[in-house]
Amino acid sequence: MSYWAFLGPCLLWLGAALLLWRLAHLALAHGRRLLTLLARPLTGTLAGTTAASMSRRRRPLARAIVLLALALSFAASTAVFNATYRQQAEVDARLSNGADVTVTQSPGAGVGPSAAASLHVAGVRHVEPLQHRFAYVGADLQDLYGVRPATIATATSLQDAYFAGGTARSLMARLTARPDALLVSEETVKDFRLAPGDTVNLRLQDGRTHALRTVPFHYAGIVKEFPTAPKDSFLVANADYVARSTGDDSVGAFLLDTGGAHQSTTAAALRRRLGTAATVTDLTQTRSAVGSSLTSVDLAGLTRIELGFAVLLAAASGGIVLALGLAERRRTFALATVLGARPRQLRGLVLTEAVVLTAGGLAGGALIGWSLSKMLVKVLTGVFDPPPATIAVPWAYLLLTALATIAALTGAALNAARHSSRPPVEELREL
Repeated sequence: MSYWAFLGPCLLWLGAALLLWRLAHLALAHGRRLLTLLARPLTGTLAGTTAASMSRRRRPLARAIVLLALALSFAASTAVFNATYRQQAEVDARLSNGADVTVTQSPGAGVGPSAAASLHVAGVRHVEPLQHRFAYVGADLQDLYGVRPATIATATSLQDAYFAGGTARSLMARLTARPDALLVSEETVKDFRLAPGDTVNLRLQDGRTHALRTVPFHYAGIVKEFPTAPKDSFLVANADYVARSTGDDSVGAFLLDTGGAHQSTTAAALRRRLGTAATVTDLTQTRSAVGSSLTSVDLAGLTRIELGFAVLLAAASGGIVLALGLAERRRTFALATVLGARPRQLRGLVLTEAVVLTAGGLAGGALIGWSLSKMLVKVLTGVFDPPPATIAVPWAYLLLTALATIAALTGAALNAARHSSRPPVEELREL
C-alpha cells in the first residue's frame, strides 16, 4: 500500500474547506434578503439590522462555519471508515469460515445432506449443506462447490461484490432456473474465452465407479469469492445437478446459522457431539486467525479514541467559536439596548447567528464528510478483501455527534443571550 494514496483525501479536505469558505462568504455578502427573512421570526423589526450585522461580519462567521464543517466532516468520515472497516473485517472472517459455525467433514466420509438434522443443537437456526468436489477443466484441477441456490443465503452472506455478470440474487436464481448452470472464475473465462451460455465440460469423479466422467454445464456468470472457497480459481454449481450427474450426494461441509450469537457455545456443543468425526470452527475463532489483509488488524481501541475525540472537537469548535464571537460583540448588544432594542430582539439576534452557523456547519460537514468517506473507502478498495459492496454508515454515532454539536451551540447562544440582557450602562462600564 502506498501512503501517497492518502494525498487525495487530504487535498479533498483542504479544497472542500476553501470552497465552503468562498460559498459561505458569498452567501453572507449577497444573501441579505434571505437573512432578513430568516431573522424576522426571531428579531421582528430588528431583522434588517441583524442581517446587515451578519453581512458585515461575514469573514469571521464564514471562518466559524468552515471550522465547524471541518470538525464534523472529520467525525463523519472517521466514523464511516471505521464502520466500513469493521464490516469488512466481519465479511473477511465470514468468507473464510463460511458461516457462524462450520462443520467440515473428513475427506471420504461420504456424509449426505440428511446428516444436517443431527446438527440442530441449541442455538442453531438453520443448517445448510455445501458440497466440495474437485473437477478438471481441461487439464486444470479446480475446486467445485455444489450449493442449494434457493437457501444458501439463509446460512451465509453473499455479497454482490463476490460475483460479476449479475448480482448475488440473480446468479443464484440462474442456478435454480437452470440446474446445469455454472459459475466460473475470471481466469477460466479468459483462458477458454467463454461467452454466456457456452457449454463447459467438467470431468468429475463418479460416486459409483470412482472413475472420471464428463458432465456438461453451461457458463452463467463469474464468481470471485465464495464462503470457504480458496482465493484462486474455483467453480460453483447446483448441488442437486452435481449429485444426479455423479450419483453421489455427499457433503463437504455444513454451514450453521446461529443468528450471530452464541457461536463459541454452539461450536463447543457440536465438538462434544461429533468428536473427531468432523472439524468444527466458529466465526469468533476465525476472526482472530485470519491474517490475509489489513482487516485482520483490530482497531477497536483506536476507534474509540478517534470517535470520542471527534465528538469533542465538533462540539467545541461550534460552541467555543460561537461563544467567543458573541462575547466580542457585547458592546454592540449594549448599544442596541440603549437605542431601544428589546431583550427579545437581542435574544433573536444571537439565536439567528447561531442558527446560520449551525445550518451552514452541519450542511457543509455532511457534504465534505460524505465525499471524504467515499474517497477513503475507494482508496482502500484494493486493501479490503473482498472490497466493500456498500459503505457502512453508523447513524447512531452521527446523530450523537450532531446532537452534541447542536447542544454546544445552543448553550453558547443562550449564555450570550443571557448576558445581552444585562443593563447597558453596566455592560459599557465594564468594556
